[in-house]
Amino acid sequence: MNERGTDDASGSPPRLLTELRQRRPFRSKGQEAFLGILRTGDVTKHRYAELFAPEGVTFQQYNVLRILRGAGSDGLPTLDIGERMIERTPGVTRIVDRLEAKGLAYRDRGVSDRRQVWCRITEAGLALLAKVEEPVHQIDNALFAGLTAEELDTLIRLLDTVREGLARDD
Repeated sequence: MNERGTDDASGSPPRLLTELRQRRPFRSKGQEAFLGILRTGDVTKHRYAELFAPEGVTFQQYNVLRILRGAGSDGLPTLDIGERMIERTPGVTRIVDRLEAKGLAYRDRGVSDRRQVWCRITEAGLALLAKVEEPVHQIDNALFAGLTAEELDTLIRLLDTVREGLARDD
């Protein structure tokens, strides 16, 4: 991008500038990439939110249900759920509270350590996941239908590289 905020290849402004209705150019390619990741994440997450809303769950609640399903009948402590979530959130307990109120998950105290609370998915939670499984799969495919398998592999690799670089800085 040059100083006029145009893409050198086409002479038109970068698509993200247009989407955000921003007139000033990005400070850097890094800023443009960062905002592109955030915008893309928001747009894609909105698709899933539209699917989950009629079921009465949020994207984060869906994520917790998937984690609990994967844990099987053993369940998981709340802290372990938080570490496995796609989006980091300090509110795992509140998410589980809401799932429990909806009858989709339940908690109980550990036998060997009564201080530890174990979370498990209910039959209703499993049924909800089964109900949305195919629509989720369809959204997964539709979101990236414009990319070839090779482009998807490249995107995945590049995003992995960004996260690895950030993990080294922690």
